[in-house]
Amino acid sequence: SQLGYMMLALGMGSYRAALFHLITHAYSKALLFLGSGSIIHSMETIVGYSPDKSQNMILMGGLKKHVPITKTSFLLGTLSLCGIPPLACFWSKDEILNDSWLYSPIFAIIAFSTAGLTAFYMFRIYLLTFEGHLNVYFQTYSDKKRNSVYSISLWGREEQKWIKKKFHLLPLLTMNNKKKAYFFFKKKYRININVRSMRSSIITIPNFSTKKSFSYPHESDNTMLFPMLVLGLFTLLIGIIGIPFFNQFNQERMQLDILTKLLTPSINLLYQNKRVLMNWDWYEFITNAIFSVSIASFGILIASFLYNPVYSSLQNLNLFNSFVKVISNKLKIFRDKILNVTYDWSYNRGYIDFFYATFLIQGIRILSKLIHFFDRQIIDGITNGVGI
Repeated sequence: SQLGYMMLALGMGSYRAALFHLITHAYSKALLFLGSGSIIHSMETIVGYSPDKSQNMILMGGLKKHVPITKTSFLLGTLSLCGIPPLACFWSKDEILNDSWLYSPIFAIIAFSTAGLTAFYMFRIYLLTFEGHLNVYFQTYSDKKRNSVYSISLWGREEQKWIKKKFHLLPLLTMNNKKKAYFFFKKKYRININVRSMRSSIITIPNFSTKKSFSYPHESDNTMLFPMLVLGLFTLLIGIIGIPFFNQFNQERMQLDILTKLLTPSINLLYQNKRVLMNWDWYEFITNAIFSVSIASFGILIASFLYNPVYSSLQNLNLFNSFVKVISNKLKIFRDKILNVTYDWSYNRGYIDFFYATFLIQGIRILSKLIHFFDRQIIDGITNGVGI
C-alpha cells in the first residue's frame, strides 16, 4: 500500500510528496522489519528453530511483558505507517492524500480507503503479537467434543491444532467440517485453568557458546536493540524535513522546508524564470489531517474490535464493550452472519481462484474439447469418408 501511495504521487505529478513518503516510509518499515526479527529471535528460544512456529502470530500474544523495548519500537512503526501524528509517515501520507483530492476525487476515495485498510491490518499485527497472553502455552485438552482450529492466519498454510469446544480464543479462526469461518464470543475466560507450564526447547548451536533455555521470550541483545532505538528516533523526527517553516533570511519571504531546499537547485535548472512559492495554510492542513487521522483511527478501532484478545491492556479502550448489553440477540446473530460472510470471502481469497477455475479453466477445456471433436470427427470424418 505504501508503494502504491508513492506511485500515486508520481502519477499525479507530486514528485516531492513521493520522495518525502519514500524517506519516511523507509525508516518506519525498517523499524518494523527489525522489530519482527527481534520477535522471531525471542520466540525461537521457546519453539526452537521452526519458521512455521516462530513466525506464527497466533502462537504469540502477550509479548509486551517480555520484550517491552521491541514492543514500544514496533508500536511506533505501526502508528507511523497508519498515519498517526506526529510520526514520520503522517506528514508524507497526508500530503499525498491532500494532493489526491485536488487531482481526482476517485483517486482520493481509493487512497483514503487504503489508509483505513493499512491501519486495520497493521494494528491487527500488533494486537495478535503483543496483547493478551502467550498463546504458545495453550495445551491439548481431553474431551469428546473437539473442533479443529487452524493456528495459521487466513492466507497461510493450514496447521491443525485441537482445542476444547468450550474454550475459544477471539483471534483464532475456527473451522467446522464445512470449512466455514466463524467467531466465538465467550464472556467468561479463566486463564489459570487453561494454561499450563511448558518446558521450552533448548537450542544448541555449535558455533555459539550458549546453551540457555527460557520459559518465556526474552528481549534481544544490544546489537538488535540499539538499531531499533535509532530507527525509532528517526521515525519520530524525520518528518521535520517536510514540515514548512519560516526562513527569516529568505529575501523572497518564502516558506520552505528542508526537503524543498534540497530539491531547489534541480527545480531552478528546469524553471529559471519562475518562483516556487509555498503558501502554507495551517488551518487547511489541520482540517484535512483530521479527516485522514479519523479514517486511520476507524481502521484501528475495527481491528481492536475483531482481534483484541480477551485479556488485554486495551480491553477498557474498546468502545464496543459499552454497547454489548443493549444489543439484542437478533442483532448479534446478524452481526455474526456478517462476520461469517466477511471471513468466508477472505478465506477463499475473494473467490478469485474459484471464478478463475470455474469460468476460465473449465470454459477453455470445454471449448478445446468441442474444437477437438469438430476437427477429428467432422473435418477428418468427411475427408476420410470421401476417401473411402
